[in-house]
Amino acid sequence: MSNACLLLLALATIEVLVFAVIVGRARGKYGVPAPATSGHPTWERLNRVHQNSIEHLVVFMPLFLLYATAVDQRQAVVIGIIFVVARLLYAVGYAREASKRAVGSLLTFLVEIWMAVLVVIALLLRLAR
Repeated sequence: MSNACLLLLALATIEVLVFAVIVGRARGKYGVPAPATSGHPTWERLNRVHQNSIEHLVVFMPLFLLYATAVDQRQAVVIGIIFVVARLLYAVGYAREASKRAVGSLLTFLVEIWMAVLVVIALLLRLAR
């Protein structure tokens, strides 16, 4: 695995950790004591950004590793950068207003579908040989 691939995985993980810090700080700012999972609408949106990002990281990481192994590491890095940017767009949009998360959400979904489909095709072609 290339250093660029490993760096990309680290960046995607760090992004989710940053979202966790933002949610933790927002608990105090908006008066949402742990273990509450509801409260001020802004805090709820920030918390949802974090939770949704964890959900997608679980899908992204294995697909990224499979893509880098079965398809191409350089392409994986480019697609991974798009994923990290998509999650940032999602976070910024959702933090402002729930309806503004669409672009980041769509880009995230497209990246995951792209990787999944190409991984399956690459592995089927390997099996056919």
